[in-house]
Amino acid sequence: MNALIIDYLPSLLSLSGLMIVSLISPGPDFAVVVRNSLIYSRKTALLTALGIALGILVHVSYTLLGLGVIIKESAWFFLIIKYAGAAYLLYIGYKGLKAKKANITAENVQQARDISPFSAVLSGFLTNALNPKCMLFFISLFSMIISTQTPPAILSLYGMIIFLETLAWFGFVGFCLSGKRTREKFNAISHWIERVTGGVLMGLGAKLFFTV
Repeated sequence: MNALIIDYLPSLLSLSGLMIVSLISPGPDFAVVVRNSLIYSRKTALLTALGIALGILVHVSYTLLGLGVIIKESAWFFLIIKYAGAAYLLYIGYKGLKAKKANITAENVQQARDISPFSAVLSGFLTNALNPKCMLFFISLFSMIISTQTPPAILSLYGMIIFLETLAWFGFVGFCLSGKRTREKFNAISHWIERVTGGVLMGLGAKLFFTV
């Protein structure tokens, strides 16, 4: 196994580097993590990061199984995913735009404003899984680094690296922004945070909807 990793080390390093560049680029995933980190609790922020990482696994799985080629060649299926993703971004963005100022204290901010663990994971999962840009990214990425001769063990390692890097990055962002002092500072303007991030998400959704 060690010899196999050494043989594929250049492609493993290339994959890791490209994923880092992709992850730090602002997009729907980043906006959702920032929103949930500042508005809700640290647990919710980290669970949102987990949801995004699980969403990534969806794209990785069907691409490695060869379904990515079918999706790429099937225009109608791609459009379904594209419009579903755009609709979801528009929906959560619209909910953010309607946010109202809440009269709560720092002592009860977490209890009053937190969401369920399932909702936190789901928000991250759907944001990523329904993002057709992620779909195209992984189809393009894997078309460059894998072939029919790539061993299953290396394919699994690719998936593990992508999952762990995604979880680590968004977990780091969520951890940094979801501290008690940070959220207390933003508590008074939390409704504006929701509105701004809601506007960003709606903008991303609209851009996705109208992009050919």
